Amino acid sequence: MITTLLKEFHSTPQGGHSGFYKTYRRLAANVYWIGMKGTMQEFVRSCDVCQRQKYLASSPRGLLQPLPIPKRIWEDISMDFITCLPKSKGYEAIIVVVDRLSKYCNFIPLKYPYTARSLAETFCREIVRLHGIPLSIVSDRDPVFMSNFWRELFKPQGTQLKMSSAYHPNRCLETYLRCLETYLRCFISDQPKTWMMWLHWAEYWFNTSFHSTIEHTPFELV
Repeated sequence: MITTLLKEFHSTPQGGHSGFYKTYRRLAANVYWIGMKGTMQEFVRSCDVCQRQKYLASSPRGLLQPLPIPKRIWEDISMDFITCLPKSKGYEAIIVVVDRLSKYCNFIPLKYPYTARSLAETFCREIVRLHGIPLSIVSDRDPVFMSNFWRELFKPQGTQLKMSSAYHPNRCLETYLRCLETYLRCFISDQPKTWMMWLHWAEYWFNTSFHSTIEHTPFELV
């Protein structure tokens, strides 16, 4: 029974092969037994998929410029791309949109070639429709985000476009991109062209995982 529970809360799409702490929080919200923490630590440490597909993260170097803390959910967001993916059901990229307050993420597939106009249509359909128009958008200096069309689109709405740089990247968003990439690697390493089948599970896993910075899951806050 214990082994079944450990596999269910760690190795399934819902568990997402999370690290010890997130797996433990997800499991502890449902069941408890004496010695559970130690058993979970050993199970996660010995997971073959995690050992093969994850890498050792190092602390970022250099000085950072922290962004102001948002006051309301979905008023201040961050956006970035994961590109050069193997074609899956016609899609080859993902746009990751994160609410900076609740940490809630939307993972949206994109087809090549995408432009500022096509991205704007996707953004309105998938983000504005559900969450409204944000007060600010933090992104890198991708040509799409630097285009006149993208800037002029948000000017009448009063949305402030904030650009990060190589010297001051958005560390939180970079972490979330790595989380998504790692999740997909854990489940599609032998069939990389099936990543579209797992994207909705990745979004569910991320938004129902405990985040130490907010002391909740994003799903609970939204």
